[in-house]
Amino acid sequence: MTVRVLLVDDQSLLRMGLRMALDSQADFDVVGEAGDGAQAVAMTRVSRPDVVLMDIRMPVMDGIEATRQIVAAHSPARVLLLTTFNLDEYVFAGLRAGASGFLLKNVPPADLFSGIRAVADGDSVMSPAVARRLLDAFAAHLPDPVTGRSAADDRLARLTARERDVLGEVARGHSNAEIAAVLGVTEGTVKIHVGRILSKLGLRDRVQIAIFAYENGIIRPGTNRHI
Repeated sequence: MTVRVLLVDDQSLLRMGLRMALDSQADFDVVGEAGDGAQAVAMTRVSRPDVVLMDIRMPVMDGIEATRQIVAAHSPARVLLLTTFNLDEYVFAGLRAGASGFLLKNVPPADLFSGIRAVADGDSVMSPAVARRLLDAFAAHLPDPVTGRSAADDRLARLTARERDVLGEVARGHSNAEIAAVLGVTEGTVKIHVGRILSKLGLRDRVQIAIFAYENGIIRPGTNRHI
Protein backbone atom coordinates (compact mmCIF):
# COMPACT_ATOMS: atom_id res chain seq x y z
CA MET A 1 0.00 0.00 0.00
CA THR A 2 1.28 3.45 -0.89
CA VAL A 3 1.02 6.07 1.87
CA ARG A 4 0.22 9.55 0.60
CA VAL A 5 2.05 12.19 2.66
CA LEU A 6 1.65 15.97 2.88
CA LEU A 7 4.67 17.86 4.25
CA VAL A 8 3.94 20.98 6.31
CA ASP A 9 6.76 23.17 7.63
CA ASP A 10 7.68 26.82 7.19
CA GLN A 11 11.33 25.89 6.54
CA SER A 12 11.79 24.89 2.92
CA LEU A 13 15.11 23.18 3.62
CA LEU A 14 13.48 20.90 6.16
CA ARG A 15 10.70 20.06 3.74
CA MET A 16 13.32 19.27 1.10
CA GLY A 17 15.14 16.95 3.48
CA LEU A 18 11.91 15.18 4.44
CA ARG A 19 10.93 14.77 0.80
CA MET A 20 14.31 13.28 -0.09
CA ALA A 21 14.06 10.84 2.80
CA LEU A 22 10.51 9.77 1.96
CA ASP A 23 11.28 9.48 -1.75
CA SER A 24 13.84 6.80 -0.85
CA GLN A 25 10.98 4.52 0.24
CA ALA A 26 8.86 2.80 -2.39
CA ASP A 27 5.68 2.92 -0.30
CA PHE A 28 5.60 6.70 0.24
CA ASP A 29 4.17 9.27 -2.14
CA VAL A 30 4.69 12.94 -1.21
CA VAL A 31 1.55 14.57 -2.62
CA GLY A 32 2.37 18.15 -1.68
CA GLU A 33 4.10 20.68 0.56
CA ALA A 34 2.74 23.57 2.60
CA GLY A 35 4.54 26.39 4.39
CA ASP A 36 1.87 27.25 6.96
CA GLY A 37 -1.22 25.81 8.60
CA ALA A 38 -3.73 27.56 6.34
CA GLN A 39 -2.08 26.08 3.26
CA ALA A 40 -2.06 22.68 5.00
CA VAL A 41 -5.81 22.76 5.60
CA ALA A 42 -6.51 23.75 2.00
CA MET A 43 -4.10 21.21 0.52
CA THR A 44 -5.47 18.42 2.70
CA ARG A 45 -8.87 18.93 1.09
CA VAL A 46 -7.38 18.87 -2.41
CA SER A 47 -4.56 16.32 -2.27
CA ARG A 48 -6.27 13.94 0.20
CA PRO A 49 -3.16 12.64 1.96
CA ASP A 50 -3.20 9.67 4.30
CA VAL A 51 -0.76 11.36 6.69
CA VAL A 52 0.02 15.03 7.28
CA LEU A 53 3.50 15.66 8.72
CA MET A 54 2.70 18.88 10.58
CA ASP A 55 5.10 21.40 12.07
CA ILE A 56 3.70 23.14 15.15
CA ARG A 57 5.03 26.70 15.12
CA MET A 58 4.34 28.38 11.78
CA PRO A 59 3.18 31.78 10.53
CA VAL A 60 -0.38 32.60 9.36
CA MET A 61 -1.86 29.55 11.12
CA ASP A 62 0.02 27.27 13.49
CA GLY A 63 -0.04 23.50 13.33
CA ILE A 64 -2.40 23.20 16.29
CA GLU A 65 -5.21 25.14 14.66
CA ALA A 66 -4.54 23.43 11.33
CA THR A 67 -4.83 20.04 13.03
CA ARG A 68 -8.07 21.10 14.72
CA GLN A 69 -9.58 22.18 11.41
CA ILE A 70 -8.49 19.04 9.58
CA VAL A 71 -10.00 16.82 12.27
CA ALA A 72 -13.17 18.92 12.51
CA ALA A 73 -13.69 18.53 8.76
CA HIS A 74 -13.74 14.73 9.29
CA SER A 75 -10.83 14.32 6.93
CA PRO A 76 -9.51 10.75 6.68
CA ALA A 77 -6.01 12.22 6.88
CA ARG A 78 -4.18 11.63 10.15
CA VAL A 79 -1.85 14.26 11.58
CA LEU A 80 1.63 13.48 12.86
CA LEU A 81 3.20 16.45 14.62
CA LEU A 82 6.84 17.45 14.17
CA THR A 83 8.43 19.22 17.10
CA THR A 84 11.80 20.23 18.50
CA PHE A 85 11.01 19.44 22.14
CA ASN A 86 9.35 16.24 23.34
CA LEU A 87 7.58 17.79 26.34
CA ASP A 88 6.21 20.94 24.81
CA GLU A 89 2.86 22.49 25.74
CA TYR A 90 2.17 22.86 22.03
CA VAL A 91 2.46 19.10 21.60
CA PHE A 92 -0.11 18.67 24.36
CA ALA A 93 -2.45 21.09 22.60
CA GLY A 94 -1.92 19.27 19.33
CA LEU A 95 -2.86 15.92 20.84
CA ARG A 96 -6.03 17.43 22.27
CA ALA A 97 -6.78 18.88 18.83
CA GLY A 98 -6.74 15.36 17.38
CA ALA A 99 -3.18 14.63 16.26
CA SER A 100 -2.24 10.96 16.21
CA GLY A 101 1.16 11.49 17.81
CA PHE A 102 4.40 13.36 17.45
CA LEU A 103 7.98 12.93 16.33
CA LEU A 104 11.06 14.98 17.06
CA LYS A 105 12.50 16.77 14.04
CA ASN A 106 15.84 15.05 14.56
CA VAL A 107 14.29 11.58 14.58
CA PRO A 108 16.33 8.90 12.74
CA PRO A 109 14.95 8.16 9.25
CA ALA A 110 13.97 4.61 10.20
CA ASP A 111 11.83 5.92 13.07
CA LEU A 112 10.29 8.54 10.79
CA PHE A 113 9.33 5.87 8.27
CA SER A 114 7.89 3.50 10.88
CA GLY A 115 6.00 6.37 12.52
CA ILE A 116 4.32 7.40 9.28
CA ARG A 117 3.41 3.81 8.47
CA ALA A 118 1.98 3.27 11.94
CA VAL A 119 -0.19 6.38 11.74
CA ALA A 120 -1.36 5.41 8.26
CA ASP A 121 -2.39 2.02 9.70
CA GLY A 122 -4.49 3.72 12.37
CA ASP A 123 -2.08 3.52 15.29
CA SER A 124 -0.74 6.37 17.41
CA VAL A 125 2.94 7.33 17.38
CA MET A 126 3.51 7.79 21.07
CA SER A 127 2.57 5.42 23.83
CA PRO A 128 -0.27 6.38 26.14
CA ALA A 129 2.37 6.38 28.88
CA VAL A 130 4.12 9.29 27.16
CA ALA A 131 0.76 10.97 26.71
CA ARG A 132 0.27 10.67 30.46
CA ARG A 133 3.61 12.35 31.11
CA LEU A 134 2.49 15.22 28.90
CA LEU A 135 -0.85 15.40 30.67
CA ASP A 136 0.83 15.33 34.08
CA ALA A 137 3.18 18.11 33.01
CA PHE A 138 0.34 20.33 31.83
CA ALA A 139 -2.41 19.23 34.21
CA ALA A 140 -3.29 22.84 35.00
CA HIS A 141 -4.81 23.12 31.52
CA LEU A 142 -7.31 20.33 32.20
CA PRO A 143 -10.84 21.00 33.48
CA ASP A 144 -11.61 19.91 37.05
CA PRO A 145 -14.30 17.20 36.85
CA VAL A 146 -15.35 17.98 40.44
CA THR A 147 -16.23 21.60 39.77
CA GLY A 148 -17.18 21.50 36.12
CA ARG A 149 -18.82 19.18 33.62
CA SER A 150 -17.65 19.02 30.03
CA ALA A 151 -19.67 17.95 27.01
CA ALA A 152 -17.54 14.82 26.76
CA ASP A 153 -18.84 13.57 30.15
CA ASP A 154 -22.16 12.52 28.62
CA ARG A 155 -20.40 9.97 26.47
CA LEU A 156 -19.28 7.99 29.52
CA ALA A 157 -22.85 6.70 29.91
CA ARG A 158 -22.44 4.85 26.61
CA LEU A 159 -19.76 2.56 28.07
CA THR A 160 -20.37 -0.67 29.93
CA ALA A 161 -18.66 -1.22 33.28
CA ARG A 162 -16.07 -3.48 31.65
CA GLU A 163 -15.40 -0.95 28.89
CA ARG A 164 -14.74 1.69 31.56
CA ASP A 165 -12.29 -0.70 33.20
CA VAL A 166 -10.48 -1.14 29.89
CA LEU A 167 -10.52 2.61 29.25
CA GLY A 168 -8.80 3.22 32.56
CA GLU A 169 -6.12 0.62 31.86
CA VAL A 170 -5.45 2.03 28.39
CA ALA A 171 -5.11 5.50 29.90
CA ARG A 172 -2.54 4.17 32.38
CA GLY A 173 -0.39 3.11 29.44
CA HIS A 174 -1.03 -0.62 29.62
CA SER A 175 -0.75 -2.76 26.49
CA ASN A 176 -3.52 -5.14 25.43
CA ALA A 177 -1.52 -8.04 26.90
CA GLU A 178 -1.14 -6.25 30.23
CA ILE A 179 -4.82 -5.33 30.34
CA ALA A 180 -5.77 -8.92 29.58
CA ALA A 181 -3.66 -10.11 32.51
CA VAL A 182 -5.15 -7.52 34.89
CA LEU A 183 -8.76 -8.20 33.91
CA GLY A 184 -8.44 -11.96 33.38
CA VAL A 185 -9.56 -11.95 29.75
CA THR A 186 -7.94 -12.67 26.39
CA GLU A 187 -6.05 -10.12 24.31
CA GLY A 188 -8.67 -10.55 21.61
CA THR A 189 -11.39 -9.55 24.05
CA VAL A 190 -9.41 -6.46 25.08
CA LYS A 191 -8.95 -5.51 21.43
CA ILE A 192 -12.72 -5.76 20.89
CA HIS A 193 -13.36 -3.57 23.94
CA VAL A 194 -10.85 -0.96 22.77
CA GLY A 195 -12.53 -0.84 19.36
CA ARG A 196 -15.93 -0.36 20.95
CA ILE A 197 -14.60 2.39 23.24
CA LEU A 198 -13.15 4.27 20.28
CA SER A 199 -16.43 3.94 18.39
CA LYS A 200 -18.72 4.91 21.28
CA LEU A 201 -16.64 7.89 22.34
CA GLY A 202 -15.85 9.07 18.81
CA LEU A 203 -12.09 8.90 19.41
CA ARG A 204 -9.32 8.14 16.93
CA ASP A 205 -6.69 6.19 18.87
CA ARG A 206 -5.34 5.12 22.27
CA VAL A 207 -3.68 8.48 22.93
CA GLN A 208 -7.07 10.16 22.59
CA ILE A 209 -8.46 7.60 25.06
CA ALA A 210 -5.79 8.67 27.57
CA ILE A 211 -6.67 12.33 27.12
CA PHE A 212 -10.39 11.60 27.47
CA ALA A 213 -9.75 9.70 30.71
CA TYR A 214 -7.81 12.61 32.19
CA GLU A 215 -10.35 15.19 31.10
CA ASN A 216 -13.15 13.25 32.77
CA GLY A 217 -11.37 12.45 36.03
CA ILE A 218 -11.02 8.70 35.38
CA ILE A 219 -7.27 9.14 35.79
CA ARG A 220 -5.88 12.04 37.77
CA PRO A 221 -2.49 13.63 37.07
CA GLY A 222 0.35 12.08 39.06
CA THR A 223 -1.60 8.99 40.12
CA ASN A 224 -1.39 5.32 39.06
CA ARG A 225 1.70 5.97 37.01
CA HIS A 226 2.82 3.01 34.92
CA ILE A 227 5.59 3.97 32.53
